[in-house]
Amino acid sequence: MFQELHNLPDGLLDTPAEGLEALLGRPTLIHLPGRQRPNLFVSVLLHGNETTGWEAMRTLLRRYQPGGGEQPLPRGLSLFIGNVAAAAHGVRRLASQPDFNRVWPGAEAGESPEQRMTARIIETLKARGLFAAVDIHNNTGLNPHYACVNVIAPRYLHLAALFSRTIVYFTRPAGVASMALARLCPAVTLECGKPDQPHGLKHALDYLDACLHLSEHPDHPIPEQDITVFHTVARVTIPPEIFFGFDTPDADLNLSGDIEFFNFRELPRGTVFGRVGDSSRIPLLAHDEQGEEVQQHYFSIERGELRLNEPVMPSMLTLNQEVIRQDCLCYLMERYSLSQQ
Repeated sequence: MFQELHNLPDGLLDTPAEGLEALLGRPTLIHLPGRQRPNLFVSVLLHGNETTGWEAMRTLLRRYQPGGGEQPLPRGLSLFIGNVAAAAHGVRRLASQPDFNRVWPGAEAGESPEQRMTARIIETLKARGLFAAVDIHNNTGLNPHYACVNVIAPRYLHLAALFSRTIVYFTRPAGVASMALARLCPAVTLECGKPDQPHGLKHALDYLDACLHLSEHPDHPIPEQDITVFHTVARVTIPPEIFFGFDTPDADLNLSGDIEFFNFRELPRGTVFGRVGDSSRIPLLAHDEQGEEVQQHYFSIERGELRLNEPVMPSMLTLNQEVIRQDCLCYLMERYSLSQQ
């Protein structure tokens, strides 16, 4: 299902994401030596259309000996290049595939070849030892750059704050890479804005280079005024039988065409998300961290309008209907105080 290499294949750094399947043939884990050990782990292209991570790695590796540079890597690197088949088509995942960021150990779904693959990767990394783990993603909607953690502890928060003072803490959905890797070392997920944005590429590149130069993780508490932490309290999806659209009056759920601007804004109770055709049911599902349905807690219908029942902050709202169907409409967040630890 995946191959494990100890060098960069010829032509790899000259190959954009859409050409990796032709070159590599399958997901690939590459270990490269560096001055310090244990290795930094970086995963890219778990979603095939989220290319910033791969573009950052292509540039970064050219600076050092594995990619033709003069200097050795400051720290050993283990690089996982994920869903090359989806990348060849420029999509998040193929219709025949599961989500490559929902199949890591701890996933709720039944066993699959992809789950067996990630279990083997984790066992391989565990045997080698890891310094830190970074999983790089993009958003489809209008979102700031931010880092996600699955553990509230100083080493994890310092690693996240190196990327952004905005940090999201979540424990669901299950089966994400960073959650599995967090059992081995400090781990973060980076959200680098939309693909093909130069500032997202530079931000990821600078962050990865900084991680390679770290010699240790600070273990002292991070000052609360230095970061803003949000806790994901619900994941919102649209049931498959619901016909939805944006500024589409005849839809079962007619969402606002400027809904992306709600991302990372603290919305008051009563905020209108859209209009509904059937006022007898909420056309959304929302699940909390325990997997319980909580849409009645967060949403209500008043005079045909879908409104928030509670003040919350959404993230990952997008106008991309395919992504919404494959993943979710959004996540709902609340501010998190480090004094809650």
